[in-house]
Amino acid sequence: MEQHFDLDTRGGLPADLKALLEKYPREQWSGHANLGQTAQFWLGRHDMFRDLGSALADALSQHREGKVELDPFRRWFAPRLGFFLRELEGHHQIEDHHYFPVFQQAEAKLARGFELLESDHEVIHQDLLAVAETANRFLAMEAAGEASPSSEARRAADAYAAASEQLLRRLIRHLADEEDLIIPLILDRGEAAIGI
Repeated sequence: MEQHFDLDTRGGLPADLKALLEKYPREQWSGHANLGQTAQFWLGRHDMFRDLGSALADALSQHREGKVELDPFRRWFAPRLGFFLRELEGHHQIEDHHYFPVFQQAEAKLARGFELLESDHEVIHQDLLAVAETANRFLAMEAAGEASPSSEARRAADAYAAASEQLLRRLIRHLADEEDLIIPLILDRGEAAIGI
């Protein structure tokens, strides 16, 4: 994989994909006349993923530090983690099958950027599977060792924490790059002209 495509090492979009971002930097997005309802909804979904991911990480930290008992932690954590994983997977499916082809048709010069984003989605999909698997093992071990957690339960918690941290780190990079590629295109052309 080319280094600029690697979700773990890149520091943003490659330079050749930033022409519209330079024309429409983030500071200009809010309140721009072409920032329509679809773009605002989409940015809101991204913010929800960031916020919920952060809340899940914080809840895990509080539980592991002994600040939140297992039962209230599990009641709060399990449904929210399930929601987060399902919604993120669905969000990426809609982007891959509907929005990305429309954006690519609107601006062929950005095709490589959409290849990058689709590659991210494949990596993140594997992360979602790893998070679901390690979370299930972690929660089962926690429940089994509720009175006194075993070293196996701690390893399961560590495995979940590592998988979750990797997913969130990659997701934050991906969301920023996706926004930096797409929002400037929307501001430049307008939603109606693009076909969204």
